[in-house]
Amino acid sequence: MTTPYTGDVEVGGPAQVRELPGLTISKVAVSEMANNAYLLRDPASGEALLIDAAAEPDALRALIGGADLRTVVTTHGHWDHHRALPEIVEATGAVTVAHPADAADLPVPVQRTVEHGDTVTVGGQALDVIHLRGHTPGSIALVWRGPEDAGVHVFTGDSLFPGGVGNTQQDAARFASLIDDVEERLFGTLPDSTWVYPGHGKDTTLGAERPHLGEWRERGW
Repeated sequence: MTTPYTGDVEVGGPAQVRELPGLTISKVAVSEMANNAYLLRDPASGEALLIDAAAEPDALRALIGGADLRTVVTTHGHWDHHRALPEIVEATGAVTVAHPADAADLPVPVQRTVEHGDTVTVGGQALDVIHLRGHTPGSIALVWRGPEDAGVHVFTGDSLFPGGVGNTQQDAARFASLIDDVEERLFGTLPDSTWVYPGHGKDTTLGAERPHLGEWRERGW
């Protein structure tokens, strides 16, 4: 019997797998920072894309399994999100993708840089790149708009979590930039049913978080 997908994972524990029409999403947590890594696979072609090769390359290789990993997208340049990138790229030959503003922070060359509005593909599925400036200069999210019965799904890195936006180190300008981008580019364009997959911790939906945008703005973090 398949375990229903909740998005709740623990370091050292099994992956949570969500099978949607057109895309299979597998989530694991790795490292002392409890980073989330997501494997997206197109069932029709077997092609796969990994979001954040954060740590524990053996665990990530187990997650990838026999999938045809073509691409690794790094959501931002912070060290805890790309420690396993060299090993995963060496093992699979996958193309590395990141925003140019954070590319120099990665431990391997970025073979493809992406800007706001670009798309990244996995098999026959397209993911839209959303630039969210503030946590880092080059933080990105990926949005998958599935068939009508699959819904909308966004992988937000460290830019949006249950309960708030990412850490901006009490920098008022960075916070304003991030919450403006999150409000305009995510909440302003995507439906409340959109499922949010963050870089650490539990999943959420835009609908669950939308009522709190004013509180986040007022508190400044």
